[in-house]
Amino acid sequence: MTSFASWGPLALMVLPIFYGLFLYPYARILRRTGHSGWWVLALLIPGVNLAAIWIFAFAEWPALNRK
Repeated sequence: MTSFASWGPLALMVLPIFYGLFLYPYARILRRTGHSGWWVLALLIPGVNLAAIWIFAFAEWPALNRK
């Protein structure tokens, strides 16, 4: 059976690229709605990510108030 411990160095190199590729578009969407793109980091925390999605879905978007 293969040990997952051997994936450590490879995971440290691949995961930041993976996270960047998938979180960058969400950060752009948040900025377009008028929120800080840094809120995308909440998606990495289990439980907090679900709450953040619900908060942003039903909160007023500052970008809509500027028009």
